[in-house]
Amino acid sequence: MFDWLGIDHLVELTAAEAVLGFLTPLIVFAAFFVLQMVLPGRHVPGYVINRETGQLRSYRLNGLLVFVVAQLLWWFELTGMPRDWFYRSSLYAVAGGTVLTTIMTIVAVFSQPEGEVENRFLAWWFGRAQELQFFNGRFDVKMYFYVVGGTMLSLNALSGAAWHNDRFGDDANPGVFIYAAIFTFYVFDYFVFERVQLYTYDLIHENLGFKLFWGGLIVYGWMFIIPLWGMAAHPDPGFTSGWRYFWLIGTPALFAVGWCISRGANMQKYTFKRWPDRKFLGLIEPQVIEAGDRKILCSGFWGAARHFNYMGEGFFSLSIALVWGHFGNLWSWTYFIFIVSMFTYRQMDDDKHCAEKYGAEKWAEYKARVKYRIIPGIY
Repeated sequence: MFDWLGIDHLVELTAAEAVLGFLTPLIVFAAFFVLQMVLPGRHVPGYVINRETGQLRSYRLNGLLVFVVAQLLWWFELTGMPRDWFYRSSLYAVAGGTVLTTIMTIVAVFSQPEGEVENRFLAWWFGRAQELQFFNGRFDVKMYFYVVGGTMLSLNALSGAAWHNDRFGDDANPGVFIYAAIFTFYVFDYFVFERVQLYTYDLIHENLGFKLFWGGLIVYGWMFIIPLWGMAAHPDPGFTSGWRYFWLIGTPALFAVGWCISRGANMQKYTFKRWPDRKFLGLIEPQVIEAGDRKILCSGFWGAARHFNYMGEGFFSLSIALVWGHFGNLWSWTYFIFIVSMFTYRQMDDDKHCAEKYGAEKWAEYKARVKYRIIPGIY
């Protein structure tokens, strides 16, 4: 089966290595917990209201420092694990991480009051509590997910690039290294603007169930590199010089366009939520629809489409599909298919939440003013 899928190289571990691979997420989760608790951080208010106090919930942020320390530990192999370990043990780590997050979810969900969802499976899947913080606010579960998931995404991509380089040497595919660099930059950028994430969908709307535990830790940290599972075993595609330059320059350029759209849209909304009257980048005047004591931003990126940031994610995922240079291989398209499917669903869920938040009449007014969901002029 693995041979047919083209990922037989991921099941070549010895029995002892397979057990270690299965336990790797447990070791990683513990290590990140220690790093987050020990390394200094800053407390900042977020967007979510603490239901117990009525005040903005405070978060302790040190993701960038944790990310840098983890990168150094990996690069210099200070943990005793070789650089390609995370990639070689991917399948076993996903299995072990799934078991571990299942247990973590059971504890997190069923230690909370029953709430509105009586069905125990749905409660386990979607969660009961919106936020969980411990040690006097020093440790926040959702921010822990993002720190672990994001950093492990980068390390898994880099680990796959290290394995690919060892295997192919001079015949290595430069697209693999561009792929690892893109994801590392993507995660690094996330941590540079870590505070912006306090204003995103997951923090505001999601509860802490298996969907978020498994998604934030295992899917984000290990399974976002699924294209690499199939593509790291392929050498340089061997394009002629003209097409080679077009491919090696065009793919990062497409990523850059997607990043600018996604980052720009998120930064505009973040700026608006913190400073409602400030022009974004000193240029874009905030135009709004008044909805009681709330305001709907409808200028700049948010006047082009209601979820314009998702188009940026789409361009980014398309660059990931093209970066390998093996365009007919289905593995290269797995991330693109996942992202397009996820954000197509999420924008519909966003619309539902926004209609509840701002009122159906005001949200309908915004939809009439900003007609397109994600892609201006198309969808």
